[in-house]
This record gives sequence, C-alpha cells and structure tokens, in this order.
Amino acid sequence: MKLFECQICAQPLFFENEACEKCGHRLGFAPAQGRLVALAPAGEGAFVPADRAAIWSTPGDPRPVRFCVNAAQGVCNWLIEEGDQGTHDAYCASCRHNRTIPDLSDASQKALWRKIENAKHRLTYTLLALRLPTDGVVFDILADAPGTGPVITGHDNGLITLNLAEADDGEREKRRTSMGETYRTLLGHVRHEVGHYYWDRLVRDGGKLDEYRALFGDERDDYAAALQRYYANGPVPDWRQRYVSAYASTHPWEDFAETFAHYLHIVDTLETAHAFGIQVRPRIRDNQDLSTQIDFDPHRMRDIAPLIDAWLPICFAVNALNRSMGQPDLYPFILSPGAILKLGFMARLMRD
Repeated sequence: MKLFECQICAQPLFFENEACEKCGHRLGFAPAQGRLVALAPAGEGAFVPADRAAIWSTPGDPRPVRFCVNAAQGVCNWLIEEGDQGTHDAYCASCRHNRTIPDLSDASQKALWRKIENAKHRLTYTLLALRLPTDGVVFDILADAPGTGPVITGHDNGLITLNLAEADDGEREKRRTSMGETYRTLLGHVRHEVGHYYWDRLVRDGGKLDEYRALFGDERDDYAAALQRYYANGPVPDWRQRYVSAYASTHPWEDFAETFAHYLHIVDTLETAHAFGIQVRPRIRDNQDLSTQIDFDPHRMRDIAPLIDAWLPICFAVNALNRSMGQPDLYPFILSPGAILKLGFMARLMRD
C-alpha cells in the first residue's frame, strides 16, 4: 500500500480516510490514479451528503467525479469519474463486484460488513496495482440464518462467498484457535479465495498447467477426499519443507490459493515499507542476512529473489516489534525453499 497525504495540507493519510483530520477536506480514492485525493464540490449546491449523484472536483483535475453509492452507507470512499455509463456505474471498481450484501437495517450486520469492505477494497487496490483482470469476480457476503447450516466461506467459478461472522473479531479468533491456525484475517480470506479465481484465469485458461503441476501437483486428484483426509489426519508431515502453510498441503488447488495469498501479503507489505522508506540494519555483528533497503516496486518484479531478500529481514524486524508489545508475530510463517519456488512461479505468472 502506498503512503498517502492530503493535497491541501500534506497531512499523512490512511487508505480508509474519508476526510483529512487536519484541514477537514473531504477525501476520495481515485482507483485510476491509485491515490487518495482532496475534493471540493463542483458547483453550488452540488454536494448532498446522502446523494450518490453529488459531483466533486479535485485540485488540478477538471474532470468531475462522484462517490460510489456505498459511500452513503459509510463503507466506501472510492470515486467514479462522472460520465461513466457502464452497467454498474453507481458502484466503484471494488463495490461493483458485490452480488449479495447483508441486511443494512441490522446495525450489527452493517458494522461487520464495513470491516469486510475495508479488506475487499485493499484486495482490489492490489489487484489493480498488479493489473490483473477482475471482471469475473463476484462476492456474496452472507450472514448465518436460524434453521439453516452455517455459511461456508469459499469459491465457485468466480463467486466468492464470505461468512459475515468472520468479521467479528472474537468469532474469528475462536475459529482460528479451534482449527489450529496461526493466522486468520479478513484480508487473508479474500486474498486466498480470489486466488482460486486466478487459478482458473491464469493457469487453467492461460496455458500454464504443465508448469503448475510440476510445482504444485495434479489438481485432478479428488478434492473432496483430500479435504476429508486433511481434517481427519492433519497436514502431511513434511509440509513445512514444501508449503507456505499447513492448509496449503490439502490439495494443489489450496496450495495455489494459499501461495497466491502470501504473494499478495508480500508485495503489499513491501510497498508499504518502501513508501515509509524503511531500512533494516540490525545492530549485531553479522547483520548481512538481516539487512535490507526496499528501493523497487514489488508489483513489477518478475524474479522472486529480490522480494524474498527484502521480505525476510522485514518480517524478522516486525515480528520482534510485535513481541515487544506482547502481540503474536505479524507473519507467523517460515518460507522454505520449496515454498519460495512456488512464490517464484506466482511472480512470473503475474508479470506474464
């Protein structure tokens, strides 16, 4: 994620900010520019807070813009260029992928949906930065209902189903603990599930099956049987030598989705570290392997080696910082040579 600043007063901003906390200017994210911009009403009477048709302008840019319709719900700060008459012209480049959303008359469901949208918008930011196609991605965000089975988070031919309960921090932590996972976040969920879609687009339909199978295995193996085996017996004994996570050992499809998610973890976090000018130079005698300076755009790298060379020192440093605050490791994984080979495939796939 880039580091954003207010164009009016240079106040540092977070990606989710709707207004500058220093000068008060309304803010919106312009996906085509990849930046958070300060806004002014475009003409007298143009701004009506709940009106999705309110027209705005940005400093130095004459093109009028308006907010996504979901801005009125307090779950989106993304902009649409005025004059976009597409089928989903009321919604931004992230929200247009929603097919089903929770019951907005329920305040608790709306609050949980806001958390999911924050994660989904961050996902969309990275997909756009990687210049990946998003036209086939659809989201159903569903709440468990009395008398029915629980909503299962998953992917089916581009349709991503998310259980609203995952946005409840306590419920998600309970599930993480019961399933023996070291990491479980909303952003991790959406990155993993969209990885299944990109297996369809970039591997199956992209002529990469032979290279994929040589690294990940044969996806034609019985998927249901593989899941049953995993939940009955746990991961394969040597999973740490070959996979980014225990769950990745379930089946080649899950291995790809987990590796895809970790690739997005890496490029997004390294972009943030680059934006802040972070360097790691430990004060120990032999710090060569733990030193790094990120002076490249991680989204554009076809070779995985520079990413890993930067990632490992950053992880060691931030994990140490987290432990100093009594928090769990930010990145509780060890990347084995086998996992790095698969991440290398992912980097080449993105660039190809």
